[in-house]
Amino acid sequence: MSHLLSFLILLKDLSMLLMKIITKYVYELLEKDCKLKKISLPEGYGVIVLNPNENYIEVEKTKSQVQLSSDGSDEPAEKRERKDKNFKEVKKRRDFYEKYRNPQKEKEMIPLYIRDNGCPEEHLIYVWDHFITHSAAENTFFVAHSYGGLAFVELMIQREADVKNKVTAVALTDSVHNVWHQEAGKTIREWMRENCCNWVSSSEPLDTSVESMLPDCPRVSAGTERHELTSWKSLPSIFKFFTEASEAKNSPLKAALTRRSHRIKHEEI
Repeated sequence: MSHLLSFLILLKDLSMLLMKIITKYVYELLEKDCKLKKISLPEGYGVIVLNPNENYIEVEKTKSQVQLSSDGSDEPAEKRERKDKNFKEVKKRRDFYEKYRNPQKEKEMIPLYIRDNGCPEEHLIYVWDHFITHSAAENTFFVAHSYGGLAFVELMIQREADVKNKVTAVALTDSVHNVWHQEAGKTIREWMRENCCNWVSSSEPLDTSVESMLPDCPRVSAGTERHELTSWKSLPSIFKFFTEASEAKNSPLKAALTRRSHRIKHEEI
């Protein structure tokens, strides 16, 4: 039994090493072949956030160092209290995750909160404010999978006018957003109905209309019942959706017709 456990631990370590090598190689390809620029965020931390759900870096720090760095005595009490609350909530989820992901995790490794990026919603708003708004791109598109859809709706609530002005279309894939629970206003729901489409997990063929109880945007089948495959399976339809939205944006007459057809389709559902 002990040999088997040792083998499993070794296999896990090898898998993690392989993932690091692959990640480094992918970054090099993105910079070299795709001419993309590698930017650390937020400023001063020297890290790249790969996944909004993993917005922590692990560093070895003593408890006194952690208490000193999290003091924030120069911050307003309300902001400090809100930050502490967010930190405790996310730390609880990560502690639970780490317990089952890596039982051998060293105790002295302490998570360091990355400011303004403590949750997916904060991360998206940070990226929007610091990068997307400064982009010269004429057409901005979003593909938001699962919780990403909820984060996008929160972005609209916080930056409604800017999003409407900058974003051409949004493809949601098995999004878990809820316009009622998130208290999205009528103008946001109307914009989503005309500019968004949600490809959901379903046994129906790709692009088949799927009934929805939410008054936000059309829902169609992603052509698969597996949640994690919805983005990949619906990719051809998503690119077609983006192409049509871009063409409609450049044609006032066609744009009006497209919005009307989307509205009628949703009302029929």
